[in-house]
Amino acid sequence: MQRYSAETSGPPGPWISLQAVVCILFLAVTPAALHPQCLDFKPPFRPQTELEFCVMYQEFGCCDRQKDQDLMARYYRIMENFNQQGFESCAGFLMELLCQECSPYAAHLFDAEDPSTPLRTIPGLCPDHCSQVWSECRSIIPFLSDDPRIHQAKDDQNRLCKLLELDDADYCYPHLLSNRKLTQSLGRVQTDSEGCLQLCLEEVANGLRNPLAMVHPNDGTHRFFVAEQVGLVWAYLPDRSKLDKPFLNITKAVLTSSWEGDERGFLGMAFHPKYKYNGKLYVYYSVEVGFDERIRISEFRVSANDMNLVDHTSERVILEIDEPASNHNGGMLLFGDEGYLYIFTGDGGMAGDPFGKYGNAQNKSALLGKVLRIDVDNNERGPLYRIPTDNPFIHEHGARPEVYAYGVRNMWRCSVDRGDPQTKEGKSRIFCGDVGQNKYEEVDIIERGRNYGWRAKEGFSCYDKKLCNNSSLNDVAPIYAYPHKMGKSVTGGYVYRGCEHPNLNGMYIFGDFMSGRLMSLKEDKNSRQWKYNEICMGMGLTCAFPGLINNYYPYIISFAEDESGELYFMSTGTPSATSPSGVIYKLVDPSRRAPPGHCHYDPLPVLVKSNLIPFVPQETLFGVELPAEKSGPEPTKADDWLLELLDHLSERGRALTTPAPVRTTKSPQSTWRKGRGRKGKTRNMSELQNGTVRLVGDRTHGDRGRVEIYVHGAWGTVCDDLWSMKNAEVVCRQLGFQYALKAARNSEFGEGKELPILLDDVHCNGTESNLLNCTHAGVGNHNCAHYEDAGVICGNAKPAAET
Repeated sequence: MQRYSAETSGPPGPWISLQAVVCILFLAVTPAALHPQCLDFKPPFRPQTELEFCVMYQEFGCCDRQKDQDLMARYYRIMENFNQQGFESCAGFLMELLCQECSPYAAHLFDAEDPSTPLRTIPGLCPDHCSQVWSECRSIIPFLSDDPRIHQAKDDQNRLCKLLELDDADYCYPHLLSNRKLTQSLGRVQTDSEGCLQLCLEEVANGLRNPLAMVHPNDGTHRFFVAEQVGLVWAYLPDRSKLDKPFLNITKAVLTSSWEGDERGFLGMAFHPKYKYNGKLYVYYSVEVGFDERIRISEFRVSANDMNLVDHTSERVILEIDEPASNHNGGMLLFGDEGYLYIFTGDGGMAGDPFGKYGNAQNKSALLGKVLRIDVDNNERGPLYRIPTDNPFIHEHGARPEVYAYGVRNMWRCSVDRGDPQTKEGKSRIFCGDVGQNKYEEVDIIERGRNYGWRAKEGFSCYDKKLCNNSSLNDVAPIYAYPHKMGKSVTGGYVYRGCEHPNLNGMYIFGDFMSGRLMSLKEDKNSRQWKYNEICMGMGLTCAFPGLINNYYPYIISFAEDESGELYFMSTGTPSATSPSGVIYKLVDPSRRAPPGHCHYDPLPVLVKSNLIPFVPQETLFGVELPAEKSGPEPTKADDWLLELLDHLSERGRALTTPAPVRTTKSPQSTWRKGRGRKGKTRNMSELQNGTVRLVGDRTHGDRGRVEIYVHGAWGTVCDDLWSMKNAEVVCRQLGFQYALKAARNSEFGEGKELPILLDDVHCNGTESNLLNCTHAGVGNHNCAHYEDAGVICGNAKPAAET
């Protein structure tokens, strides 16, 4: 199953400058998922108001009320040229041909999915239907098209129908209406054969150092603020340009380091619900006081002279808590809908919460391992915070009154559900991801006074058996838990309540920092159970639209909402507070959008007093690299890359017969995803030895791909659902790399369907010279399919776990 990109897991290059060449992946590209498209190159939608003319596309299509009225007006203008007999013969044909602009597959019918070809004036017709139109009503043809080729062929049935024929017969009208493959999931989020939801991404920001929070002030400006672990917060405008002067800079106070995996640093930030009027914001960060490490919650105010700058002299320390260890520092801050500040602390670190008889998390007199809730309103005089009167333990002897819930290990990223846009169902629920110990990660909904089980329980299972069997535990179970074979560090997300992607409404989307999985939960309203679906990146050309990509860096740090409710996540290629490899991505559903104009908003003006850095996208669609312009005549269109892409894809069978060059990587800046390969010499097929391997799947990066092996004169794939790092080490070392960075499973780099499966059940100890020397089921013997084709990512930089 895909993890980080399509074929496994703004705008790409062609919309930035003219491009003349497309580089295609050296792989067997998985056939594109069948996604509907409109003539504006975007997904279809459900009209807000009823259509009057093209009523067959009332439920789902590409026309709003205005477009429907325009088509109806054109219909009547054309029919004015016909008498009663002509009306009876042609009205039906004319209506159905005009209304194909409203079809969910309009882009296919009019060839708009390929921006380098002229838009058809008449939709693509199936040959039998074209013959019927020509026989019964050819007189409408001149009124539908000004294409000279069609005018010249209008009296020749064979010639005309050949012109109106589509290259892809699946999409011709009207047969597509009865094509179950095209209609059975129309308008729903597309899934692969294993139920993995196919989504796409937009790049929003890049070059960030461990971006772990993206928050908005809800002040109507639609700005967003991104915090880096080192203690810098940057302001971004709605057009994604960045102010060159930090909104907040407390790097001198923040305790962190450059070593990968350091959990200390600037960890959280929240704007006061009335920020627009009081200018208050709150931050959560690690500090060192003498020889002690602490977490600090501070209040700041925005500058009176610059709305994009914090008054650094305004800091007031609201709360400090001693940290007995450097890990499990918590870090989330948020305001609930009732206006109180929630603080999510870790259990103090080490392993197994070893502090005291029952651990910090079960000890209500400790502030660690808790969800705290305080009132920070009206704190200009008197105490810096007050205790809400309905906090659950204010009358319990020995308990800290700040405690709202307890028994948490290290909740990493929480969010407040905005509620269904129409019914408000789910509003005010607080979702959290709680990082596990040895076996399970979990997702919880936070409720007043509840015990979330740690250290007695981890997920649904017992951790401390003595505590677990205590009848007074009275813990609340998570809504979902997953084992460490799926991931080892949950990153909590958000329930999608935005406007742009109606299919995602009510879906809780979250991830895992270690495995890079994107995941979703959807509540069954009847059973109240949560259904799990993994999220994969769109396959084939699913995401090949302006501004969309289908790959991301593997270490998922955090999730975010913007002011309008759209959903984002932050990830990095190197999990270090000093590595500028962090990127922010926006989640996009390519199968359905909101009706045009429905999600419009007008941001309030922002007075900018520092320089702006325009956003320049760096990421590209997986499998497509758009090089710099070459000298010579310019192409006729900036985006004719897609036509070349399709041409190359049609020739991929021939390309696959050519052996891939052996590659070595010597780059000093080689990282998990961005290593730059250097080609070696290509060996002749007759010189290849049994056991020779090649990587297929990413022609732009020679350090990764699907593993293909040469045995007895033929190339084939390795298909193994238990593919291991030891196996990957053998492959990477054989190709000249020092390290294996990942053992990729489940056709992460595409399926090698054109080749036989040569190896299965491979078990290496890591020292073998090639895979044939490892134990395996025998050459050609297998009990698997190409969707389990194995791959690797290699490198010469030591993996993070070993540094």
